[in-house]
Amino acid sequence: MSALRLGSTAPDFEAKTTKGPISFHNWIGDSWAVLFSHPADFTPVCTTELGEVAKLSQEFEKRGVKAIGLSTNDLYDHEKWIEDINEISNVNLQFPIIADFDRKVSILYDMLDSEEHDATNVVNGIPFTVRSVFIIDPLKKIRLTIVYPASCGRNFDEILRVIDSLQLSDKKKIVTPANWMPGEDVIVHTDTSNEEAEKQFPGFREVKPYLRYASLPADA
Repeated sequence: MSALRLGSTAPDFEAKTTKGPISFHNWIGDSWAVLFSHPADFTPVCTTELGEVAKLSQEFEKRGVKAIGLSTNDLYDHEKWIEDINEISNVNLQFPIIADFDRKVSILYDMLDSEEHDATNVVNGIPFTVRSVFIIDPLKKIRLTIVYPASCGRNFDEILRVIDSLQLSDKKKIVTPANWMPGEDVIVHTDTSNEEAEKQFPGFREVKPYLRYASLPADA
């Protein structure tokens, strides 16, 4: 299997989830998707992470993004653990969680840990998943990948920020600077001439020929 890179088509698969069986590409449909794995159910960091995704469900929804989790636990574990997540985070978790007990999806997306990296994440020679994140667009192309260590919970506000940047740059010939937040100035794409930039971004600011800032209307 070739390595998954930015721009690769996200591999399709069929899987059992807490919301029933899915075919991944059909499940995504015309939406964006965030596929994220966690090491194991009934563990502390993972519990806070899935609670946070549940809290942000409206933020994902208004961006046209579907979230789906994954671990190598079975459906029974997932269902019982969701009860804990709802209680601890005061949420009503509704996004599906894949039961990848046979590790087919984990292998397909290279989500499995190794004993060399973290022996505590491999039990009896069987590896568990790491904290992988894939942002996938409606064309089923992978637009972002991140892998976190088991000891560090993810910042899902950052994942939303990247989605905002990707969706904006798909609509406008712009890129976003370091630490950019929605509503702040963007950078005019280097492929855009000054003449075209003035049409698209009236009053843009040139710092260097290769660095030009522009403001966008609030509804951009």
